[in-house]
Amino acid sequence: MSGTAWTQLAAYLVVLLALSWPLARWIHAVMDGRIAALRRAERGVLKLAGVDAEAEQGWLRYALGLLIFNALGVLAVYALQRLQHLLPLNPQALGPAMPDSAFNTAISFVTNTNWQGYSGEATMSYLTQMLALTVQNFLSAATGIAVVMALLRGFARHGAQVVGNVWADLTRATLWVLLPLSLVFALVLVGMGVVQTLKPYQDVTTVEAQTWQEPRLNAAGQPLQGADGQPVLENRRGQSQSIALGPVASQLAIKMLGTNGGGFFNANSAHPFENPSAATNALQMLSIFLIPAALCFVLGRQVGDLRQGWALLAAMTALFVVGVVIATAAEQGGNPRLAALGVDATASATQPGGNMEGKEARFGISASSLFAVITTAASCGAVNAMHDSFTPLGGAVPLVMIQLGEVVFGGVGAGLYGMLVFAILAVFVAGLMIGRTPEYMGKKIAAHEMKMVSLAILLTPLAVLVGTAASVALEPGRAGIAAPGAHGFSEVLYAFSSAGNNNGSAFAGLSANTPFYNLLLGLVMWIGRFGVIVPVLAMAGSLAAKKRLAPGEGTLPTHGPLFIALLIGVVLLVGLLNYVPALALGPVVEHLFLWSAA
Repeated sequence: MSGTAWTQLAAYLVVLLALSWPLARWIHAVMDGRIAALRRAERGVLKLAGVDAEAEQGWLRYALGLLIFNALGVLAVYALQRLQHLLPLNPQALGPAMPDSAFNTAISFVTNTNWQGYSGEATMSYLTQMLALTVQNFLSAATGIAVVMALLRGFARHGAQVVGNVWADLTRATLWVLLPLSLVFALVLVGMGVVQTLKPYQDVTTVEAQTWQEPRLNAAGQPLQGADGQPVLENRRGQSQSIALGPVASQLAIKMLGTNGGGFFNANSAHPFENPSAATNALQMLSIFLIPAALCFVLGRQVGDLRQGWALLAAMTALFVVGVVIATAAEQGGNPRLAALGVDATASATQPGGNMEGKEARFGISASSLFAVITTAASCGAVNAMHDSFTPLGGAVPLVMIQLGEVVFGGVGAGLYGMLVFAILAVFVAGLMIGRTPEYMGKKIAAHEMKMVSLAILLTPLAVLVGTAASVALEPGRAGIAAPGAHGFSEVLYAFSSAGNNNGSAFAGLSANTPFYNLLLGLVMWIGRFGVIVPVLAMAGSLAAKKRLAPGEGTLPTHGPLFIALLIGVVLLVGLLNYVPALALGPVVEHLFLWSAA
């Protein structure tokens, strides 16, 4: 890894820490309801909805409220997509989304996954982008914050039967955390060149005529496939181009801050209207980790021991740094087959070698590699480079980051409650080693908590691996695979890992906008989101009812280097062990083939 890459990584972490510390103070005060003016305002909002903001709920009512709220969100997003041709703010007169695609997209944005099997500028009207997708970017992120706050209350309280008010938590997270940050960030992005307009697309005449190929579509608007299962392409020629515009900055701000990741444009954060410069790229990377890092400090404040938050942050940072080093080194190392031929097709004056395929020249290798690890360590899914074009080892790092459960900072709220699940497992393993009942932050960990931990950890890998196996075993699944051998398998594995862990990024070589993939990936997304949330809330209720114990002589300190090392080991061993055979069939064997021929 080059000196420039090391400097970039160090600067990123320093700025992230400097910004997340004061933000944590604000989040903690807001979510605890300690700012009187804000409490009066939210009480009025909730009163209009018939909700008593002061009445707290047990974990079951809290979970049911979240499930109903998100299920209604799915229906709303689906309806807006299907009816957009009848609604205003559709200057391009785009038709309704196909039913299976609308179903997939509705599940995707409600679960904070933002998997996109469609091209945004060619599929979604401005109204759909704003009212369906952008709104759900706020609400899905607020859901994550609400869940983690319920769990933190479970650790902080003792002898309690309630974990908070779900409607108050959603309101506070949306109005006082996500909305102000997004408003400021959106204005900054507009000032730096990101597009924000309701004007129609602009048609321009190019200097030279262009020739290109595009898939032939059937009457339903889906690509036709030939006998070989590949799309039928037809040649096109023209000298005009339609420049897609839209309200981009407003969606981009919450897309990053809420670790959502869905792009306004198909090219996502590689598009110059979404990410025009190295400066906007740096700000977007910071915004992805900003709230997840701050929530670690919120944990310390909530339980009255800042060392607990620092310990989790240290474990996250260590795993993150290792991932960045491996991915950047692999991409800077380039393709050994080109080196063996004496050819380096990627070299230029500004990039003296390495794998530049699929990367934007304005970002380069180190910034693209750093972005790839950040967006997959968090459940964001925004991309500024084509992960499908990474080297096998470089592409394996984003895949592994996703498969760890995205607990390395992770999604807004989801990363912290996912890491806390592993922390509970770590103290349980330590308790088995010394023959004592495990304790974590003053709470005894009993059989009920371990059952919930097992569900939270195992449901997602089960859904991912079953979905991957079905896709490579069944003809409808194999029809979408364009790349042969190990790389094609990696594309399928990445797609289901991304869906199950609510990331949303893709290797992008898989033709997944088909009824088979849209329905199966949608199901996996829902399981990956709420198959973890419900057990976590059940743990929150159980922990809140327990008495808080004073540390004893046999209590394992959970804020020192020993626990941090144990936690990292548990995350790697348990989080990754489920996927080792699948990884061996994909990126591992592809890496060995690449270097064996060098």
